[in-house]
Order: sequence, then C-alpha cells, then structure tokens
Amino acid sequence: MQEILSQGEIDSLLQAISTGDIPVQDAEASTSSPKVKGYDFRRPNKFSKEHLRTLEMLHQQFARHLSSFLSGYLRTNINIELASVGQIIYDEFIRSVPTPTILTVFDLEPLNGSAIMEANTGFVFPIIDLMFGGNGSANDLNRELTDIEIQVTRKMMGRILEFLAPTWQDIYEIKPEVRAIETNPRLQQLYSPNEVVALLTFTVTVGENDQGMINLCLPYIMLDPVIARLSVRQQFIRQFASGTEENYKKIVHWLHLCKLDVTTVIGEATITVDDFLKLQCGDVVVLDNDVHHDLDVYIGDSLKLGAQAGSVGSNMAIQIVSLNEREG
Repeated sequence: MQEILSQGEIDSLLQAISTGDIPVQDAEASTSSPKVKGYDFRRPNKFSKEHLRTLEMLHQQFARHLSSFLSGYLRTNINIELASVGQIIYDEFIRSVPTPTILTVFDLEPLNGSAIMEANTGFVFPIIDLMFGGNGSANDLNRELTDIEIQVTRKMMGRILEFLAPTWQDIYEIKPEVRAIETNPRLQQLYSPNEVVALLTFTVTVGENDQGMINLCLPYIMLDPVIARLSVRQQFIRQFASGTEENYKKIVHWLHLCKLDVTTVIGEATITVDDFLKLQCGDVVVLDNDVHHDLDVYIGDSLKLGAQAGSVGSNMAIQIVSLNEREG
C-alpha cells in the first residue's frame, strides 16, 4: 500500500532538497509510482480461483464414480485421480495433445457449443484390450487405431461421459452426448486459438503398472451461462433456498402414504393371574380411568391426543377432543 506523507514530512523534504541534503534524484525515487503488474490480453483470466476450486471439487467426485464404474465393468483395478485444474487458451491445449490420441467431441445440452475429452493411448489401448478379453496390456502405444477399435472406444466414451450428468446435477441439469471421435488433434478447430478453456487433467492407473491420462477441455464460452453458479455463495443459496409449492405437494403426498400405529388406552387394571384365567364373557373389570376423563391416544409410542369413546354404526370409535403433549 502506498504511504501518504504528512504536511510536516513534505515541508522537511522540500527544505532538505533546497539545502542540498537530499539529491533531487533520490527525492523522485522516494515518490515514484507503485509497481504495475503486467496483463496479457491474449490470455485473459476468465475463470476465477473460486470457479476453478468448484470445478475441482465437482470432478473429484466424477473421478471417484468413474473409477468404481470402470473397475466393475472391466473387472480389474482401475484408479482415476484428478491431477490438476487450470485455464489455458484453446491453441495451447491442441498443441499439447500428442498424435495419435482419442479426441471425443461432445455436447452438454442444453448448453451451446461443444467440449472435448482427450484420452491418450496409454489409457485407450489397455481399456480396449480388457474389453476384448485380454489382460489389459498394450505393446505398441504409437500405432493408429483401427475402425473397429474406434467404434468400441466411441461406445466406451459415451458411457464415461454419462457420469458428468450426476456430477453437475447440483449446478445445472446437463445431458452429455458424443458428437464425433477424432484421432488427429490438428483437425479439431472448434474455437478460436485464443479462446479460454478450463483444462482438467486426470491420471489413470490400469492394473498395477500401466498409466494413462485423460484431459477434459471445457471452453469458457460454453460455460458462460452457468459460470455464476460455480461460486460458493450461489451453491449456499441453492442449498438453503425456500421450498417451492411443487416441493410442498411432493412432501404432503409422501406423508399421506406413511403408516403410523394409533393406539387408544381405555384404562388400566391390576388383577391376579388366577382372576385372569377365570375371566368369562360378561365379567366386568374395573379400570382406573374415570368415565368422564379423556382416553389417552398414542401415536407410535408418544402420547399425543385425548379422545372420547363412542360408536359409528356398529363399529366402536373415538372422537378426538384435545391435544396432549405430555410424554406417555
């Protein structure tokens, strides 16, 4: 923070300059402007640190779900971890992608535009080998994929992208859909070279030794309609937002389907076992409850209501006449 001189300090400084005690160059240096931080307009920072942290938390969950799915689907140990989250320009991402690779271009409806998932051969070839009944090993990672392998990979990428929907459900309802599969990154000129993208890098361990990598490229121009929802404050507001009329109706509907035990206690009496064994139809048992007192009505194990005995047609019934909040 720049220091502000008092009037006395300014007068002392001017007097020292006039008497020659301080050179003019030193005085100019002492009042120089603060340092200016450079800004590259070709690489603007459109994603804030808060946006990137939210993306990191979301896709850590995506990595866990994907690890569980692939391990069960392919019947081998597959571990996927989110390695890094950052923002770069689209041209840098394309130039960093090796050849050959698998580029899956997909849409996130109803958002406009497309995103890219890049999976290198260190991930793709072991997965293909497992799907064809192998042990997940891959010898030549630099060869091109065959047409059959591309079709199998397209199906697998579709299954993988399905896990983006539950990952984003608290932020925005999306529906991932594969649009195209490419092996040459130079052919994918979806956006201008200077377009800012969020790049999420995942490391994949297949079995014990084989390691691959997945890159998820999310352009800012596509996420722009929902970028405000990536802030922590917006998440807090959505979490504690007031209930809508539709939610109220749903709650009432399910409450109406709940079953509760309702028990009415007419009274209590203590008799011997011998008297109990001799009870016959028509015998009278004297209870401790007065005929003018309300009967106790229990909801579950809690005493909640008072009632009077009566009948409806040929059926015995009670009429609720009071609330009783004391515990039974």
